[in-house]
Amino acid sequence: MNAIYILWLRQLKRYARSRARIVASLGQPILFLLALGFGLGPTFARAGRGDYVQFLAPGIIAMSILFMAVFSGIEIIWDRQFGFLKETLVAPVSRLEIVLGRTLGGATVALIQGLIVFIVCLAVGFRLPHPLLLPAGLAFMALVAVMCTAAGTALGSLMHDMQGFQLTMNLVVLPLFFFSSALFPVANLPEAMWLAVRLDPLSYGVDGLRGTITGAFAFGATTDFAVLVGLAAILLTTGAYLFSRMEV
Repeated sequence: MNAIYILWLRQLKRYARSRARIVASLGQPILFLLALGFGLGPTFARAGRGDYVQFLAPGIIAMSILFMAVFSGIEIIWDRQFGFLKETLVAPVSRLEIVLGRTLGGATVALIQGLIVFIVCLAVGFRLPHPLLLPAGLAFMALVAVMCTAAGTALGSLMHDMQGFQLTMNLVVLPLFFFSSALFPVANLPEAMWLAVRLDPLSYGVDGLRGTITGAFAFGATTDFAVLVGLAAILLTTGAYLFSRMEV
């Protein structure tokens, strides 16, 4: 447990020291929120869908968590190249504890990032119709953070260079975001698009977050929760296995 806590704390310290990283990681969510929220807002309202910022904000929060969580996997490559990973692996702790510590640390950082974006959403006009359900929304944010950080850990354990990791992440992360229903309602979609949305694991995080803080579920709270918990467990197990077989 001490190893898990130390690695968790190390991730938080890395995040706190990197002010430029904090500011830069907020750029994309704010750009999407302002450009799409206010650019497409009138069209969304004329279609009878209501306030687009209210619909879009949960998706943007989930996006910020996704990007921060998955890209935490690049730190494995960084630590491997600069020797810190070797020092960690020779410590008298199991690799499972190392993976848990790194995953919980990365997930906590991603959750903090999501909370910052949530505050930005409030500043630009998002309102909570059901404030008492905010703790449930935080639970869905945490599940998305753990699931995506575990995925980043698994991919980071397979990759050996940062450039390859970044290219692979773009290949994986962007489709996850754009097919997650973060930007559009799922009602009346073409069949192929509906299938893509249902197969996208992030869809259940977006739907769970949107449903708990706005009351508009597409798949249902139970389905969202079950899928996220199951995928988080599978990815965490996969990440631990790949990390245990990794050579430094």
